[in-house]
Amino acid sequence: MTDDDPPALTRRAVHRGGLALALGAVLPPAGAASRARAREAPGPATPRQVLRYAFNVAESGFDPAQISDLYSRIIAGHIFEAPLAYDYLARPALLVPRTALALPEVADDFRSFTFRIRPGIHFADDPAFGGRARELTAHDYVYAIKRHYDPRWKSPSLYVLENAQVLGMDRVRRDAVEGRRPFDYDREVEGLKALDRYTFRVRLAKPAPRFAHLFADHATMGAVAREVVEAHGDRIAEHPVGTGPFRLVQWRRSSFMALERNPRFREMRFEARPAPDDAEGQALLARLQGRRLPLLDRVEISIIEESQPRWLAFLNGEIDLVDVPLEFAHIAVPNGRLAPHLAKRGVRMTRQVAPDITVTYFQMEHPVVGGYTPQKVALRRAISLAYDVGEEIRQVRRGQALPAQGPIPPLTFGHDPAIVSEMSEFNRAKARALLDLYGYVDRDGDGWREQPDGQPLVLELASGSDLQARQFQELWKKHMDAVGLRMRFRIAQWPEQLKLSRAGKLMMWGVGYSATSPDGEDMLSMAYGPNAGSANHARFALPAFDRLYERIQVLPDGDERARLMHEASRLMIAYMPYKVHTHRIRTTLVQPWVKGVRPHPFARDFWQYVEVQPRPAASG
Repeated sequence: MTDDDPPALTRRAVHRGGLALALGAVLPPAGAASRARAREAPGPATPRQVLRYAFNVAESGFDPAQISDLYSRIIAGHIFEAPLAYDYLARPALLVPRTALALPEVADDFRSFTFRIRPGIHFADDPAFGGRARELTAHDYVYAIKRHYDPRWKSPSLYVLENAQVLGMDRVRRDAVEGRRPFDYDREVEGLKALDRYTFRVRLAKPAPRFAHLFADHATMGAVAREVVEAHGDRIAEHPVGTGPFRLVQWRRSSFMALERNPRFREMRFEARPAPDDAEGQALLARLQGRRLPLLDRVEISIIEESQPRWLAFLNGEIDLVDVPLEFAHIAVPNGRLAPHLAKRGVRMTRQVAPDITVTYFQMEHPVVGGYTPQKVALRRAISLAYDVGEEIRQVRRGQALPAQGPIPPLTFGHDPAIVSEMSEFNRAKARALLDLYGYVDRDGDGWREQPDGQPLVLELASGSDLQARQFQELWKKHMDAVGLRMRFRIAQWPEQLKLSRAGKLMMWGVGYSATSPDGEDMLSMAYGPNAGSANHARFALPAFDRLYERIQVLPDGDERARLMHEASRLMIAYMPYKVHTHRIRTTLVQPWVKGVRPHPFARDFWQYVEVQPRPAASG
């Protein structure tokens, strides 16, 4: 999500973003990225292949059971491994085995999923293992899944498993929450069992045809060793130990992180299946086929929150790739094309509409904007109609987004590009008429509308303090002023807003959701009543929607499921718990000495496929 262009929530997590500077300006000799590296200098022996990267939002920690932000998920996704993964080059997305020997054996009408884990995979070394090599087993996955149910960890991803109804696990959690007995990891349950050292099975109470996709999310379903968790306790988020290609070797919180090749990582060779007519994919396959992974020795990540120093760090060659900051899109990619002077330097561009949505939610339990009566629905719809998404795209997003017509994003099942809805409509006259009709009028002549009962009407939008947040604030105030709605802003940092949001303490907040699988059910989950406080930040609870969502969950892909998803989307548009603004366009610039970068729509674990050739001397 973003915070006004939010930091991003994926289906289970949420993203975010200075000042314009002409490309011809004099550049400083060293920027924020190099200063961060100097503070964390690893010593005189610099690894040969080092990828330098920057996040615009600080990480929170690296425990799969606790992660809720995109940037921590990116790090964790390179340290931990789930049983499955997405083929790096296949489009559309294709599930492939990772630590599993094959895709899961599915039985009982998509209620039973059996995973067979490849022998000989080992965790990175940790003192908790007593100096011995620790092999990955099926028991590690069973333990990792159970941790999401343990109330101690407050897992933001629990709702995905609860919605799937893993047999018996709800009872184990309920006993712990209600104090009848401590959470017991050794308690046998019907729905989650290790059948032998390398085999585990998940059984569900209802069909879940797309359940396997959850097991391609390394940051959530990555294997965790029980000894490590018990050794580090409440500080486990600071001590990630996985079986993946990298391990965390340096961490200065909210400033700098370094990952290095995991010496215990098994021999894994590059394989992929790009389409025959995919020229870019075929060229990458020819370059990478059969090469041992990871190709990099080290990845260095600096936290550079403001857009200007992050952009300058890229121009200086201090970081190797950058998602184009919105403030610089008009000079970096005018009209969606790479600027000639960047192309002359050998910079490459990747660009795609992301499978995401940016939204402003209305907290449905709030006395001012919440509720399901015609008056409350009219207020939310009027606010939506009074806000100009087109101006947002032009002025704030610099053309780097498309207007959204509903909650289901591109590249996911259920998205219909032909639909046009009220969600993207800008119509002040209609907004004023709705407000007048339902009694939101100015009774005292001060220019501001009151509630139908005469009480003051003040909209409060949670927001950040950075430049982009201020731009969104100006836009919101301009459009609400125009229809007589008074608006104020609640300013706080991202972690605080997220905590308040999960507790239902915010009236309105702008966030973004990024899909982690190629299915629109991801986004519909944010309006499912039982998900209130997790995916459902708006706390929307409509029985008719919930019944639709539950049918959507169990149906196989096809016309009937697509029709029901459209119906569910229409209910969200009609009741407007979320004003869906845009689908963002993800534009990444890559330095000429970096090879192998091809952003995947759903997977974030790409560093193992990237190689860095010798940089020009001036680039550090």
